[in-house]
Amino acid sequence: MIDIQRVATIIEEIAASEVMPRFRGLNAEDIQEKVAGELVTVVDLAVERALAAQLPDLLPGSLMVGEEGVHAAPEHMERLHGSGPLWIVDPIDGTRNFARGRETFAIMVALVEAGETRAAWILEPASGRFGIAEAGAGAWMNGRRLQVAAPGQPETMTGSLHASRYAPKELGQRVEQRRGQVKAIKSLGCAGAEYLRLAEGAVHFSLFTRLMPWDHVPGALIHREAGGVSFCFDRQPYRADRYRELGLLMAPDQVSWDALYRTLLDD
Repeated sequence: MIDIQRVATIIEEIAASEVMPRFRGLNAEDIQEKVAGELVTVVDLAVERALAAQLPDLLPGSLMVGEEGVHAAPEHMERLHGSGPLWIVDPIDGTRNFARGRETFAIMVALVEAGETRAAWILEPASGRFGIAEAGAGAWMNGRRLQVAAPGQPETMTGSLHASRYAPKELGQRVEQRRGQVKAIKSLGCAGAEYLRLAEGAVHFSLFTRLMPWDHVPGALIHREAGGVSFCFDRQPYRADRYRELGLLMAPDQVSWDALYRTLLDD
């Protein structure tokens, strides 16, 4: 198995050398719109290059799927269907926040083998909060073991609902109409930060309708190892190769997951 701390050190070093020196120091030409509504900065590209230069060497034969690499070479998504070790990377999750000088952004990394997530790392460079999980060994943040919030009834549970821009119209309308049946709170604009607050019990649930692997594979493992339960809307587990599924719902346990599903999604 991979040296968990070695990967953490690599991520921290890259954050210190490539991210924080440029934070709140970007020029207009350092920020581009890669597709409508999605930004990329020179820092996203630099971090992904740095991770690609080091992570595969830690595990001979491993490959990498990174958000920016896939944008340049979409065929890299085929790697998600292989059985060999695979690094999944989001170099800057929450790029819009980062580009605007907001501290809520993260570097996200996961190691997947034969479709199963073995380890995950989510670092918030600006705050220093670092969530790490290894399958079967729990989830930790800066030396503290993480535990999801205690379950409750839907009307008492807090969480974020990401079912607007990327959701099918009917689904988005259904969730929006039912928003008042839970304690819905504002999105952080950064999936990595959403997962950290889920795993430490600051909120109870999150609902996502865009399931790109770099946004969810690391956080899904950290959430699970903190005691949480998550399923796609078909009630099957999320995996890296299931990024075309309609949505993903995270909850503290199975009973609360079922209750949230009935409240938010049932016809």
